[in-house]
Amino acid sequence: MREREGEPRLDAARLGAELGERATLVQFSSAFCQPCRATRRTLAEVTGMVEGVAHVELDAEDRLELVRELGILKTPTVLVLDAAGRIVRRAAGAPRKADVIAALGVAVSGETPGG
Repeated sequence: MREREGEPRLDAARLGAELGERATLVQFSSAFCQPCRATRRTLAEVTGMVEGVAHVELDAEDRLELVRELGILKTPTVLVLDAAGRIVRRAAGAPRKADVIAALGVAVSGETPGG
């Protein structure tokens, strides 16, 4: 998962779902995306392990304006948001559980990578 500077904040109104108390995992998926199913299972498992974390899955085809704004190029793409809705990490493709947990650590701690 990598960090991107200058990305907009996302809130409940823009996502159509409530943010997690501590962090939110936003998954962009598409109907026939096989890796999206595995990603959904991984993110559900992680949110079950970490208190205060929400998982929001969005259909990329239904949310084209947001997809374009955020530069989502493939599904699945996962955005890790901190409690304020700032994007602290993003990953394209099915992430490994360990990478999701590490990214959540950054989101929850409020630390910037490398410092």
